Amino acid sequence: MSSVLIMLGMVVLYVIAYHTYGKFLAKKIFRLSPKNVCPSEAQRDDVDYVPTKKFILFGHHFTSIAGTGPIVGPAIGIIWGWVPALLWVLLGSIFMGGVHDLGALVVSLRNQGHSIGDVADKYIGRRVQLMFMVIIMLGLWIVIAVFGLIIAIVFDIFPQSVLPVFLQIPIAVWLGYQFYKKKSGYIISTILALILLYSFVVLGAFVPFRLPEIFGVDPVGSWTIILLIYAYIASTLPVQVLLQPRDFINAYQLLLTMALLAMGVLFTNPPMVAPSVNLAPAGAPSVWPMLFVIIACGAISGFHALVSSGTSSKQCDKEPSALFVGYGSMLTEGMLAVFVILACGAGIGLGLEHEGELLRGTEAFRQHYQNWQAVQGMGSKIHAFVSGSTNMVSKLGIPPQIIVTLMGVFIASFAATTLDTATRLQRYVVAECARSINLKFFTQKHAATAFAVITALILAFYNGTGKGALVLWPLFGTCNQLLAGLSLLVITVYLIRKKVTYGFTMIPMIFMFVMTSWAMKINLVNFYNQKNWLLVFVGTIILILEIWIIIETVILLLKNKGISQIHTN
Repeated sequence: MSSVLIMLGMVVLYVIAYHTYGKFLAKKIFRLSPKNVCPSEAQRDDVDYVPTKKFILFGHHFTSIAGTGPIVGPAIGIIWGWVPALLWVLLGSIFMGGVHDLGALVVSLRNQGHSIGDVADKYIGRRVQLMFMVIIMLGLWIVIAVFGLIIAIVFDIFPQSVLPVFLQIPIAVWLGYQFYKKKSGYIISTILALILLYSFVVLGAFVPFRLPEIFGVDPVGSWTIILLIYAYIASTLPVQVLLQPRDFINAYQLLLTMALLAMGVLFTNPPMVAPSVNLAPAGAPSVWPMLFVIIACGAISGFHALVSSGTSSKQCDKEPSALFVGYGSMLTEGMLAVFVILACGAGIGLGLEHEGELLRGTEAFRQHYQNWQAVQGMGSKIHAFVSGSTNMVSKLGIPPQIIVTLMGVFIASFAATTLDTATRLQRYVVAECARSINLKFFTQKHAATAFAVITALILAFYNGTGKGALVLWPLFGTCNQLLAGLSLLVITVYLIRKKVTYGFTMIPMIFMFVMTSWAMKINLVNFYNQKNWLLVFVGTIILILEIWIIIETVILLLKNKGISQIHTN
């Protein structure tokens, strides 16, 4: 199959989906109106609540939801064949992920910018809210610790990415100053920022930075500590100082990287060397339901609802912008996931070095994806994407050394935006929980942020390595997709109470509940057989909370209790 045809078909499909299904959801289901005042105006404080133009907010939202998820998931999922991976990304992003992200944003916009978990109290009940918050806090706890580790691993694998990534910080602060203080034109300031960024990418290619062992802590552990300290600082600053402009730059960085990948595909047109369907790869679990858990970002991800209702809803300037920010960002992330499928399924066939030998075609793919164990580990996933991308883009005449640096910066930068946003989201969640139980100290910004960072640090270093969060990482996929199902549950109840057609959110909700429960059951059996009692205990608690939340919601709707007492907007 021609990779050019796949790429062009993907672009056409997404453009049509945005202008048909997306606009239908905006007008007929969620009924976006410019007359409704958004929380960014009503509760403006110029720290968290800041009215922001939709193109800048798109940059923040898109880079926050993207992270490394749409790279890692498809890079693993393609082992079952490029057709199942591609179909899930395309159909999932249009009919599930886009609906989920847009719905979470709209529900939060109409509830003072509160998180989707906090809103559950209003539409379902206090017990459901507390259980939902427990699952959210667990998921964010793992994300903060693991994404700090991911960036640390990238810095260790690609030391040439360190300088460009850290030099993004002063560029972003300068850009925020130009936007909000000097009121300079966006176009000129953005072009200058991107020129600086790519100049530093070239510089980094020739000036790699390796962190030495510090007080007996290896470089990966030391980077994890440094990055969590950075996350504390970044997440307590006003959003327009660092978070927004950095995400804005990274959004354009991603769009330019995708443009390079698109040109690489056009120039090389590599055939798909991955099998179209491979339902029984050696050592791999069943494609049903694991494909739908492993490929999350790019199709549907519960973390997106936390971003939509946690930070983006506090910055959205007017309701109609939610379509572009929420639904548009999800489709753009789907595009990135498709490019990853092309890089791993076709680009890798242009050449893969293995033990001094250059492998090509299906042989190259089979070597990298020879069995399930071969695609495990962060280095393996990153290697497949970077190798395939470098093969395609190098045909444009760009030196491979520069491309590898660019890809390393790209991966680290997006992981950093997720780390920033997850820390800020955890601060909001901790504060919301503290308010609900009248624990005033943790409603304060710095106390809540310190709790988020210190608990992540404890998880990372409980075994002294900085990699401690990996012990819970096997649960993250199912936990994340469970969050998607629970978010769709809240959105569905919201639509029921508003007397609006709710099938467009209920069908994806049921699908996600079935897939995550099925996947969790498989995982729990595996954990039990491995005698991994920690994962058995935590996984069982998560599954019980899921079932409890669903039962409480169904009972509430059947009995129709208290609906008249709820003040909907």
